Amino acid sequence: MSPSPAEPAHPVIEVLLCDDRAIERAGLLALLSGAPGFEVIGEATNAEEAVTLAAALRPAVVLMDLRIGSGVDGVDGVEATRRITRTDAPGSPPVLVLTAYDTDADIACALEAGAAGHLLKAEPPEQLFAAIRAAAGGHSMPAAPVAHRVLAQMRSPRPSLTDQELNILGRLARGLSIREIARALSTSETTVKTHLSRLYDKLGVASRTAAVSVAREHRLLR
Repeated sequence: MSPSPAEPAHPVIEVLLCDDRAIERAGLLALLSGAPGFEVIGEATNAEEAVTLAAALRPAVVLMDLRIGSGVDGVDGVEATRRITRTDAPGSPPVLVLTAYDTDADIACALEAGAAGHLLKAEPPEQLFAAIRAAAGGHSMPAAPVAHRVLAQMRSPRPSLTDQELNILGRLARGLSIREIARALSTSETTVKTHLSRLYDKLGVASRTAAVSVAREHRLLR
């Protein structure tokens, strides 16, 4: 009786890690190195380096911390994702975004930048492995609990808030006064009031209490 043919080995998925936190990179490296079918071929410590290494190493999947620190050019995780996945770059690897936050704003930013998926860092390792395999196979895998809501909002977009408006909104939620916000942002109270007026118009509210309530409803607060 002839021996049965050996089963074909599954291809190894080469991964580029992009995170400015050494401890988190080390944890991901240990996790993937100990799992069959994955190989970490590079590590980026800032967003600019992530773009450079993605082009040079051509990994199967890029694991990108959405809030990775910027390099000399001030590129952030969202812009790095957009540059890596741009359609005019041949063989652009898919980017799987990792973040500690599950706000709609974070997920929408990642998906709009072209990310193949969004995964919370608190998810179990099996979820990470499945997401990497899905991305390597050309499948999108946004975070299941929130993906449908975010995608629906993207199809029917609501007014977007600027970084400064989100910053002010977060401080409002913590109970800071206009004077305290102005001091924290090194600006004038008049400027803060101007931002607040635009913020209220975008959210369709007339008070700080209502603004915070709407922001929480739409998961804009981190």
